[in-house]
Amino acid sequence: MLKQSQHFERVKSVAWKATIVVVVIFSFAYPFFNLPLGLFPEKPIEATVEQTLPDFRTIENIKEKKTAFFQYLMPEVKRQNDYLMVLRLTVKAIFDDFEEKGELTDFQRRQLEWLQNEYRVDAKLSLENQFKQLLRKVDIIPKDLVLVQAANESAWGVSRFAQQGYNFYGLWCFRTGCGFVPRQRDEGAAHEVAKFNNLAQATYTYMRNLNRHPAYKHLRDILSKLRTYNKPI
Repeated sequence: MLKQSQHFERVKSVAWKATIVVVVIFSFAYPFFNLPLGLFPEKPIEATVEQTLPDFRTIENIKEKKTAFFQYLMPEVKRQNDYLMVLRLTVKAIFDDFEEKGELTDFQRRQLEWLQNEYRVDAKLSLENQFKQLLRKVDIIPKDLVLVQAANESAWGVSRFAQQGYNFYGLWCFRTGCGFVPRQRDEGAAHEVAKFNNLAQATYTYMRNLNRHPAYKHLRDILSKLRTYNKPI
């Protein structure tokens, strides 16, 4: 029985390592199948297939409007969380490899550099602390949080920012012409409401914002504690 148990544990270990390898390869191919492996995207994730944006203003029944709203957003929220998860597994795989070998390959360094830039991790930190920061910043966002904020910020999808620029999340930008100038913007203010090419770009930008902006550190602390105690996000 003992030998069988040891054999089973070895099989599980090999299977887990094989899974990590597959995920790491997949992480930088999905959803960028048109990009050569090893290149890193300079822009937020863009959808390969874009659903037609419903005109939620035409749905008078409140229950039907809410259902349509969630049905439209949910697939993209799930898709972006899937992508965040493979990025997170990539960080873990690189860190495990570093702990075992004491160094990184050139390819792993390019991956790490992209992650540092994307999630604002100080490259001057030790590699161990960089990985710790990344594991706090690269994680899924609870779907209910995303959906509720989208409903609140876009008035259930009827705002002009959502209808004309896929901005369901109330995201601002600070470059002239980057979005919509709010009609009630305070005098002297320079911000605009960001405009996106599609729902995927907007959703990725919002979720990345929660994962890296200092204002949401408390949220990340909560998620990190859930991870520590192996509780669901």
